[in-house]
Amino acid sequence: MIRVGATRGRLLARNTILNLVGFAAPLPIGLLSIPFIIRGLGVDRFGVLTLIWTVVGYMSLFDLGLGRALTQFVADRLGTGRTEGLSSPVWTALLLLLGAGVVSGALLAAVSPWLVRTVLRIPPALQVETLRSSYLLAISLPFVLSMAGLRGVLEAQQRFGLVNAIRIPSGAFSYVAPLVVLVFSRSLVAVVAVLVAGRLFFWLVHMACCLHVMPELRRNISVESSQVGPLFRFGSWVMVSNFISPLMVYADRFMLASLVSVAAVAYYATPLDVLTKLLIIPAAVAGVLFPAFAATFVQERRRTALLAARGVKYVFLALFPIILVAVVFARDGLALWLGVDFANRGARVLQFLAVGTLINGLAQIPFALVQGCGRPDIAAKFHLAELPLYLATAWWLIRSHGLEGAAIAWVARVTVDALLLFIAAQRLLPGRPFALREVIVVAGPAIVVLALGFLRLGLAGRGVFVSCALLMFVVAAWFLILAPDERTLVDHRLKAVFGLIHDAGLEG
Repeated sequence: MIRVGATRGRLLARNTILNLVGFAAPLPIGLLSIPFIIRGLGVDRFGVLTLIWTVVGYMSLFDLGLGRALTQFVADRLGTGRTEGLSSPVWTALLLLLGAGVVSGALLAAVSPWLVRTVLRIPPALQVETLRSSYLLAISLPFVLSMAGLRGVLEAQQRFGLVNAIRIPSGAFSYVAPLVVLVFSRSLVAVVAVLVAGRLFFWLVHMACCLHVMPELRRNISVESSQVGPLFRFGSWVMVSNFISPLMVYADRFMLASLVSVAAVAYYATPLDVLTKLLIIPAAVAGVLFPAFAATFVQERRRTALLAARGVKYVFLALFPIILVAVVFARDGLALWLGVDFANRGARVLQFLAVGTLINGLAQIPFALVQGCGRPDIAAKFHLAELPLYLATAWWLIRSHGLEGAAIAWVARVTVDALLLFIAAQRLLPGRPFALREVIVVAGPAIVVLALGFLRLGLAGRGVFVSCALLMFVVAAWFLILAPDERTLVDHRLKAVFGLIHDAGLEG
């Protein structure tokens, strides 16, 4: 059962750090492993493996939003003390997820020959391997989809220690397993078989953890048809958002290829893909707050509002310095990383996208709030309304302004989406301390400072500008953004750190 104080600040902060570590830890392993995997498999086989990883990600959309629905449902019941009979909706959702995985797997197996031979144009020499790998992938989908539900049960109880204790080795396994297989074989089928076996293993680990933290799941295995409706009503709206969001993320790349050139896609997508990695910060915060919102919304709305306000505040404090440096030194960073030509074409794009990344990161908190409060339809309706407007705007701006037009369209979309979500969150919590006005007071000056970062200054001028901006940011954060109790906590932590450093110096 949920523990006392499971939505209190210290536990939520700890869980956020655990989430950050869980999301970030596999990334360096991937960066180190991928060059060796490419050399071992060859470029063509690695390309197919990349497509397989992508398919696994997109097929997770077929969970019908039930993973998120289960997290919200369990957290809400635990938060309000209605824990009797909780095992029934959990087993019902897990059975539905398994069923969705079977249907998705059968669909993937049925269309694989067409995908391999016609759509993806896999080289003839690799078609048999790719087909067999696709069939193995289809077998794994019931476990991939239902794992989202099992993870949701753990997250609903704020068991992020367990979640990330599984996430880190699971993420690392995706990169390390192909390296191990390459010692014995260059077959893509062998690589995918080991990856599928790993999925099954981590599914079993998730199941064992759920049975441990919720012993009633062992005692009462039951499925009730009456639970299907509430789960699907919530999950269907989540699925709408999950389906539309990737369309809006990737549509501009196809428009650039069609209206400008394929090369333009690289100049646009490369900085965007790098910047979106920063979204693991708000994702870590929102992932912890989502079950906390569900647990507190019915009986402690003031607590819900306080958590939301702090979530926005901490995301801003974490992201703004990084975004500022990215905006001001965009050209220098791209030139150092990818060359002068790339910097000349992509620097302005990176600057626009960096501003949008900050706005998009802040929006993750009200997005988690409206879903956690049981209103996923709000975000889904916003996305449905935004899609045609965004596609039309992006098409017009790309035709008229090329690369920069695509970036401006993306920033405009995430800005509108953020404003709508903040307004919706405010209306869900009327009279509470989570006010749109406070967000604008904080974010408005930050956007102005980032806009000044677009100015063409010399290297020394950019250095002075960033130093002054960061100094003002620290002062504003301390006196205007952090509450008195938060300043006291930071002061105590800093004194403890400096005390340890001083003691270490004396011992040395």
